[in-house]
Amino acid sequence: MSKTISKDTPLAEITLRRYEKPSVIKDRDLIKKLCLSIGLLQPGDSRDIIVDILLILLYAKKDKKELSSEDIQDGVINLRKKDNLPLKGIAGSNIRRQLKRLKDLFLVENIRNNYRITEFEDLDVIFENRIEKYYINSILERVREYFKVVSGK
Repeated sequence: MSKTISKDTPLAEITLRRYEKPSVIKDRDLIKKLCLSIGLLQPGDSRDIIVDILLILLYAKKDKKELSSEDIQDGVINLRKKDNLPLKGIAGSNIRRQLKRLKDLFLVENIRNNYRITEFEDLDVIFENRIEKYYINSILERVREYFKVVSGK
């Protein structure tokens, strides 16, 4: 029987993908490309409810409005009906799971059971200050440590 020395569960992870420049993409397709770019959505994935959740939160950000998970669920249902999309993945438990994924990437925060885009900040500022400078940097530092140890330094 082998002894487990360490867990192979990552402390942090992010997937980054490069797509064409976002020059003529609008609304839902733009948010979908963003989600694909940062690994919140996988290429070819039909379960794209996270796109609608982020879009609803961005609409609420314009009015600096916090939303409950039920408000988000209602907004997602209305949005998907308007766009003639199947009502898959709209269960409250799935909405909350997707909100947690957005929280884990610092894009969303919750205050007293309500959700909002973090500090109602612009997403590019959140990306630069929280994801790029903090999250990605800490991951890169650890990967560098592994490269140094493997290299015998």
